[in-house]
Amino acid sequence: STVQKHRQELQLLIAELKDRDKELNDMVAVHQRELLAWEDDRQKRLTLAERCNILENELNKRSDIIKSLTQRLKFSESQQNDSRTTLEYTQQKFKELSQKVTDATVHCQALEEKNRSLHHSVLELSAKTGQLQAREQELLTVLKLKDEVILETTDHITEFASKFRTLENALRAARMVELSLNEEKQGLKLRLKELILETTKLKDDLCEKIKENNKQQEEIIQLRQENDCLRNELTLIVEKSKRKDQLLQFARSKQARTDTELSSLRQIYVKQQRDLQFLHVNLESSQELRQ
Repeated sequence: STVQKHRQELQLLIAELKDRDKELNDMVAVHQRELLAWEDDRQKRLTLAERCNILENELNKRSDIIKSLTQRLKFSESQQNDSRTTLEYTQQKFKELSQKVTDATVHCQALEEKNRSLHHSVLELSAKTGQLQAREQELLTVLKLKDEVILETTDHITEFASKFRTLENALRAARMVELSLNEEKQGLKLRLKELILETTKLKDDLCEKIKENNKQQEEIIQLRQENDCLRNELTLIVEKSKRKDQLLQFARSKQARTDTELSSLRQIYVKQQRDLQFLHVNLESSQELRQ
């Protein structure tokens, strides 16, 4: 009866050992699966770390690009301010030149009026000289007819001759003045043409400056749009990095749970080893009793 009891106990122990062995095999399989999952998580974590480094480098590059774009924006704004100052200076110069042109035209008109008055005076003097010449002819005929009044008329003739000379001198002076006025008029006309050419040139320069200013404004608008796009991309990258940090936190918490589970499984394994040793000792003792 004792042997049968021992056999039954041994059978029960063997069945229990088989169950424990099966449980241990299942636990080892689960442990292997968990180890594979842990290795996959570790590989994913490494890849995520590499991608995080790549994204950090890309973020640094993008920040450098944004800095360079801001510097270009400042430089273009300074160029725009310089172009505005040059535009204002050219406008002021254009106003001054237009004022000079108006003054020159007024002076030219005054000179033309003066020339007309001198021409009328010259015509009057020429008419007077013709009258004086006719008067001289009359006097000569009177002298030929009247020899008696030669002495009296000689004085008149000399007087008229002196007046005629003075009139000739005045006519020469008037003609010289007319020539000088004509020369001055020609010079003023040439100066007026030069001023008109200069004003047209300044107008062309002003149009070119306005076109350059418009181009710079378009470039500034394009740079601002690029800056906004880069800022939006930067915010998206920051959000992605935050999500990746959250995933890393989740992976770390999962790793901590697996570590705790592994430690608990190790403790269970150690306890089962002790139980197996104890059962082995009991089995040996029962075998010795049976022998």
